[in-house]
Amino acid sequence: MCGVIGWFGRPAASAEDAALARGMVAAIAHRGPDGSGIYIDEGNGTRPAVGLGHARLAIVGLEDGAQPMANADGSLTVAFNGEIFNYVELRDELRTRGRRFLTNSDTEVLLALYEEMGEHFLDRLNGDFAFALCDKRRGRMMLARDRMGVRPLYYATTGGRLWFASEVKALAEVPGLRLELDPVALDQIFTLWAPMAPRTAFAGISQLQPGEMAIVDADGMHRRLWWELDFPDRDDSLPSRSRHDDAEELRALLEDATRLRMRADVPVGTYLSGGLDSSVTSALAARLTPLGLNSFSVTFDDAEHDESAFQNEMVRELGTRHSAISCTKGDIAAAFPNVISATECPIVRTAPAPLYRLSSLVRQRGLKVVLTGEGADEVFAGYDLFSEASVRRFVARSPASKVRPLLFGRLYPWQNQLNRQSPAQLAAVFGGGDPTDPLYSHRPRFRSTSSAKLFFSPVLKDQLAGYDATEELIASLPPRFGRWHPLHQAQYLETRFLLAGYILSSQGDRVAMAHGVEGRFPFLDHRVVEFASRLPPEAKLCGLKEKHILRRAVGDLLPTSIAMRRKQPYRAPEARSFTDALSGDGAIASALSERTLAAAGLFEPRLVRRLVDKAISHPEGSFRDNTAFVGILSTQLWFDRFTSPSPSLA
Repeated sequence: MCGVIGWFGRPAASAEDAALARGMVAAIAHRGPDGSGIYIDEGNGTRPAVGLGHARLAIVGLEDGAQPMANADGSLTVAFNGEIFNYVELRDELRTRGRRFLTNSDTEVLLALYEEMGEHFLDRLNGDFAFALCDKRRGRMMLARDRMGVRPLYYATTGGRLWFASEVKALAEVPGLRLELDPVALDQIFTLWAPMAPRTAFAGISQLQPGEMAIVDADGMHRRLWWELDFPDRDDSLPSRSRHDDAEELRALLEDATRLRMRADVPVGTYLSGGLDSSVTSALAARLTPLGLNSFSVTFDDAEHDESAFQNEMVRELGTRHSAISCTKGDIAAAFPNVISATECPIVRTAPAPLYRLSSLVRQRGLKVVLTGEGADEVFAGYDLFSEASVRRFVARSPASKVRPLLFGRLYPWQNQLNRQSPAQLAAVFGGGDPTDPLYSHRPRFRSTSSAKLFFSPVLKDQLAGYDATEELIASLPPRFGRWHPLHQAQYLETRFLLAGYILSSQGDRVAMAHGVEGRFPFLDHRVVEFASRLPPEAKLCGLKEKHILRRAVGDLLPTSIAMRRKQPYRAPEARSFTDALSGDGAIASALSERTLAAAGLFEPRLVRRLVDKAISHPEGSFRDNTAFVGILSTQLWFDRFTSPSPSLA
């Protein structure tokens, strides 16, 4: 895991380019504190200038994996961020064809595969990656991002060159490239929780989409998806197999996915939340760690969010060397400005803050690789949103029923206020909507989140007049979307947009790599994802029992209390985390002051003041109030950290 930077195009390299490359690498040195390197081809009248830089987090090939790395004749040079987990098998295969290798790194395997297959070699990779590969003979640069969007790659064009980097902080070093807000992206964040790739929070700065590659040459940039998430048509699924056979195959896939992700020349630990997914990951990893497994978790000081009892049960079961970090509301407030600096994007939840602190603990304990259970909820329909959509459809088929709405009360057992409501009240909260709507499963979430846009300033509202993020989302859906089962449609929306745009980014790569920690995700092995996508819906969501086949496949690895535990989504305290900080004179209070709000010009200060007063007087808050509060605060912190006020808004 590392950070990459670079450029491609004209004019020819100047004397300042080496210093510029070093500055760009230094801006993302937290991603790779173990070493750095740059490569510059000055170009000439016929050949474009090329720059590549690398900040290295040494995990594989510790002694000989330095980058940028070139092939034997120097015609190919790559700057690579991530891991190719099946590089051993690929290297052995290439050796049978006469290939010789000079290093023990997966990066050299990537170069050799490209020489053999060209851009089609991506299909052979099992990994999480983003890279830039310069092909001098063809006069082009290849950029690519992994299937699920685990690793980021941003790009922009200025001064006749295409510039790219693992983080926007590096692009901020480019002369003439200003960081400014994209109002449409902010609207998307305040609806969908994240910008829709290739859009980012920054105007003029784009990102590769998950599973996308680009060829950059003299004719420009040519992008295409090299992998897409797909599902069978509504009535098609994995044919004529028993659930027992499916469970056995899934077990074998997960074991192999975990085995590959334990490959490293440094120790590998796990995150252990106490839920099913992280417990399965830790149990599989423990079997592959004869000297004992290091596990890490977050605890909270309130029962609503704390899962330490389940964490401790798994620690006893597996005998891990466990480290936990307590996260108070004050800790969240203190970390939040640094979290926004890491995410480089406004967010509407505080959940990344505890993970930011957890990755710091991992690094303090001397580790820099952890396995997590991320992705299981998307791949095996574990979120309550999937059950909720199913119940909503069930209730809609008999709208006069007084009994069916009671099922809503079973969806969120930890929400006491919700469970005290009558069937009519529950129906009012969850009911309604058109079941043929492509976004039917997600409309309640989008609607609740969008209420935060009431706080937009008049100028910002004018800029966004007529724009609807959900309409753009619908327009982006693949043609085959309408042929899928409703559960698969919901899974696609959650996986393609929220997983890559928020969970793997703001809540994943960015807060972990801020401390030089690499996360690995066995559930996001593309073989697991593709297998699960072919399963019929009832194999994943059986009634209201989520992740049905996963429990069958791996339940014997866990204590019954964990294996049969209801899904408790990972959450952190929201607006109430900031009540003390609001009365001080630090970054939080300053960000929400009337003066700062007016200077940024994004939100209506009078309305925000009411929201802040409400957060202080009623710290529990509703989902809508919490989302609006965190979204506004994070936007203000982001704006202060990355941009100067725009004349059109200030």
